[in-house]
Amino acid sequence: MSRGRNVGLFVALATLWGLTFPAITIGLDSFPPLLFAAFRYDVAGVMLLGYLVVRGAEWMPRTQSDGLAIAIAGTFLIAGNSLLFIGQQTVPGGIASILYGLIPLLTAGFAAVLLPSEPITLRRGLGVGAGLAGVVAIAQPDPANLFTAELIGTGFVLAAAVSVAFGSVLLRRLAPTLGVGAMTAWAMLVGGGLLHLASLGIGERFADITPTLLGAISILYLAVLGSAVAYVIYFALLAEFGPLEINLVSYVVPIFATLGGIVLLDEALTSAMIVGFVLIAGGFVVIKGRVLAAEMGFRS
Repeated sequence: MSRGRNVGLFVALATLWGLTFPAITIGLDSFPPLLFAAFRYDVAGVMLLGYLVVRGAEWMPRTQSDGLAIAIAGTFLIAGNSLLFIGQQTVPGGIASILYGLIPLLTAGFAAVLLPSEPITLRRGLGVGAGLAGVVAIAQPDPANLFTAELIGTGFVLAAAVSVAFGSVLLRRLAPTLGVGAMTAWAMLVGGGLLHLASLGIGERFADITPTLLGAISILYLAVLGSAVAYVIYFALLAEFGPLEINLVSYVVPIFATLGGIVLLDEALTSAMIVGFVLIAGGFVVIKGRVLAAEMGFRS
């Protein structure tokens, strides 16, 4: 692919994923959170799997490692990730997207504990510490009142980020033969099933759904553009650049999430959000700066 097309696809991916945050906030007015997330991944999983079948790509899991990888991804990367929907009931989308920038940092932290090839170092500790300082700057917890709705919502968003990071590291310990696209499609279907069970378990009902045009648009956007289409773009860029460079999208997504929140939901951009974003992104640079510089130098 040409450099111009690559840049365009990168910006498109950041835009599609960035706008999922205000879309979630909008849809929560119509759907209970876990049922909302389950519907998103039901539709997205079917669409992505159908896309792979039509393309003639390998889509059936064949080994025990394939099945285990799908189970881990469905549990931690999809179902666990959907704690975000609970958190965004009280946390603005722009803030949630910045907190999600912790995922690369948390991944490095879990890898240092669980993967012998990636030991704990001072650099990793400083990077993760900077990211956590960013969380504190955004959340501004009051020790005298730790049970506000906003702070609890922040906790759910952080739990979602932890789940994704932990699941990513667990997947590194496996050697599935299934391609990333097919594994993601099956993980969405597995995760969607788990979310339906969790939704029933906490008492969510179909009767709790308030049908609205905005709610329908929101779930269609999340499933079609924010999941199925976005992952097709992600896979194309992943094959072109590798995981390090493409994961930089995590630090562009908050720009579009914040702009979407300002335009669509009248959310505000605060100094705490800016400070938190700088600290979290800075933590990533501390951990991966040398590798990133080498990669960029090689690519240029």
